[in-house]
Parts: sequence; structure tokens; C-alpha cells
Amino acid sequence: MEPMTEAGWRAQRDDAVPEDVERLLATVPEWFGRPESNAEYIDDARRMETWTVRDDSGRVVGATLVTHHFPQTSEIHFTVVDRCVHGGGVGTAMIEAITEDVRARGTKLLEVKTLGPSRDHPNYARTRHFYEKMGFLPLEETDLWGADTPCLIMVKSVG
Repeated sequence: MEPMTEAGWRAQRDDAVPEDVERLLATVPEWFGRPESNAEYIDDARRMETWTVRDDSGRVVGATLVTHHFPQTSEIHFTVVDRCVHGGGVGTAMIEAITEDVRARGTKLLEVKTLGPSRDHPNYARTRHFYEKMGFLPLEETDLWGADTPCLIMVKSVG
């Protein structure tokens, strides 16, 4: 179990939780409103390294999937937090725990991809602000996801 944050949440590496990811996605359709993308995230949740935050009853209220591309680099592949606890420190608990874990593994850079600022979207502006608050810096906006969905690559030094 990882250390508790100021808000009282604990993040931990966990077993696969695809059913919880599916439930959490449904609480935030303004971020995750594409059924085909959601199906991919749910499938990813069956096989990728999973970090969760659970409430006092043991119910998953946040999940993050992590990939390790090289010994020096890891990526936050996906994060979802139940709307009922948005802004309460769940996301922070997961990112802090993952940062400490990848640092202990010898990772130097942690990466995350999100919708880029050239596509005006207030919810993703909040997402980018959150990652900036967690120490991520914008590196590059690309057309990785297609011209209508600009991908912002953000990185954080953890070494």
C-alpha cells in the first residue's frame, strides 16, 4: 500500500479492474464519450499495469493504467476518476504513487498524452492543468490521433 495523500486517499498497484474502469468511464462521458475508445480502454484494463484508489468500502474510485516503454521511460496510458470524487485528490494520489514507483525502478521520464490545446475543450483544459500541477511539461502537439484530435505529449522528469 502506498502512502496516504493529504486528502486521505491511498493509491496502490492492483489487479486488473476492467469492470470498474467501465463503470468509471460512464461517470464522465464529457471526457470519455466515444464507445470505440472506451472499449479499447476497458480491454487495456485487462492487461496493463493498474493502479487504483479505493474508498473506505473498497470500491474503486480511480484507476490509472501504466506502460513501461524502456527502462528510462514510462507512460500514464489512461486515468479515470469517478465524478463523485473529482477534485478530491484521487488523481493526485495515483500520479504521486506511480511517480515514486517508476523512480524506484530507475525511470527518468514519465509521459502522458492528452487532447492538445489547439482543440478548444474546457474539460481537457482542466486535464492539462492537472498534469501541469503534477509537474508535467508540454513537449509536443502532434496529429498522432488524427487531424481532428490533436495529441499533446507531456513529460515529467522523475529521475
